[in-house]
Amino acid sequence: MRSHLGYGFNAQWAYSTEWMPEPKPADTRMLDFMAKYDFNFLRLPLDYRYWMPDITKAPLESFLDVLDGYVHESISRGIHISINLHRAPGYCINGWEKESTNLWIDELPQQAFEILWTTVARKYKGKYVDEMSFDLVNEPPDIGQRGFTRDIHQKVIRKITNAIHAIDPDRIVVINGLAGGHLAMPELADLNVVHSGRGYQPMLVSHYKAEWWDGSKGMPVPTYPCEYNGQRWDYDALWEFYAPWREVQSMGRPVHIGEFGCYKYTDNEVSLRWFKDLFAIYRKSGWGYSLWEFDGNFGIANHNRPGVKYENFEGLNIDRGLLDLMLESRI
Repeated sequence: MRSHLGYGFNAQWAYSTEWMPEPKPADTRMLDFMAKYDFNFLRLPLDYRYWMPDITKAPLESFLDVLDGYVHESISRGIHISINLHRAPGYCINGWEKESTNLWIDELPQQAFEILWTTVARKYKGKYVDEMSFDLVNEPPDIGQRGFTRDIHQKVIRKITNAIHAIDPDRIVVINGLAGGHLAMPELADLNVVHSGRGYQPMLVSHYKAEWWDGSKGMPVPTYPCEYNGQRWDYDALWEFYAPWREVQSMGRPVHIGEFGCYKYTDNEVSLRWFKDLFAIYRKSGWGYSLWEFDGNFGIANHNRPGVKYENFEGLNIDRGLLDLMLESRI
């Protein structure tokens, strides 16, 4: 398995049925931009409700056809596509309370979860071996949340990974860190998967004034380096934060940073200083990454952080400073 999956972005084309009653078509401007600058990785977070609105029934062929379109548009441009369940049956890090079942404990959502992934495994069996990966479930919860434990997690992940590989032995499988993607999982270092981390620390920088997160209330204006929650955050602190991920890597498992980014209210010069340290760590560690997102409040295009300097790309306002850092950070 390659040492990392590549460099690129998350695409919110079928991210939430609540935001979009119907999935969006592939954003070809985004893909053309990626191809022009040799970004070769697209993470595609999906809401299971587009293709399995009733978890007691089979997946909808109509959405599998949509997925085929996403795959074609990406792979035809030389871009690896990583299919992720952002909302899985019985779990989502955003709005878990909207699920009537619990993926980690209940049999019904676990069965639906397996049906979803084995259906996709059969559909793409033996195809796009290097160009497609399955990212099983976005950001499992923190230990103790609604009965969640490391043991429960690894049983679910081992079962679904083995079910996929029984059908499609060479398929790249990706698993996300715990507690919002931040906690590494050495207990799963024996499993043939890629471990996916996150780049959101310190949250003062990445999530300043994030309306959906209660922890953002009362935050001071971000600086970087900074003091946050009683800790000094700078390059050395970030390097230490990722030590458990390097441990997993030393055990033979590839590591990839599936999400990172900075919300629109943080001053752009502050964000660029922080990004520079993140990229230096990822490059030194040999890790690829995918920015959350491409076009929008966390993205490289049209994020509107104070002080940004844009460059036009076919009507997209691209943060040139961030683009330069991303281009310099690649191995």
